[in-house]
Formats: sequence, structure tokens, C-alpha cells
Amino acid sequence: MNQILNMVLRQVMRHLINFGINKGVDAMARRKTDSAELTPEQKKQAAENKKRAKQAMRIARRAGR
Repeated sequence: MNQILNMVLRQVMRHLINFGINKGVDAMARRKTDSAELTPEQKKQAAENKKRAKQAMRIARRAGR
């Protein structure tokens, strides 16, 4: 019973942490400038940077296990 509870709690915590990190990355990406002021090239670069930041956080979490 204890193992099942730990498994479920671990999955819930992983989901909540992932959700929070994604919200933080999104907030940091939007903080600098308004997206309406960006050129299409700048929007593409911002999307790539956002993707890289999420990948880096995923790798960091994996390394911390």
C-alpha cells in the first residue's frame, strides 16, 4: 500500500513541478517585451529560446534524480 501511495504522489509532484516550471518559463519569456511589438523573426527566436529553456530544465531535473 505504501509503495502505491509513493508512486501516485511522485507522479502528482512531477506533474505539478513541471506545470510550475513551464509557467515560470512562459512568464520570463513574456516579461521583456510585448509580443505585438516583435517582428516575425524575433517571435521565432523567442520560441526557440523558450524551447531551449524548457529542455535545459528537463535535463537539470533528470540529472538531479
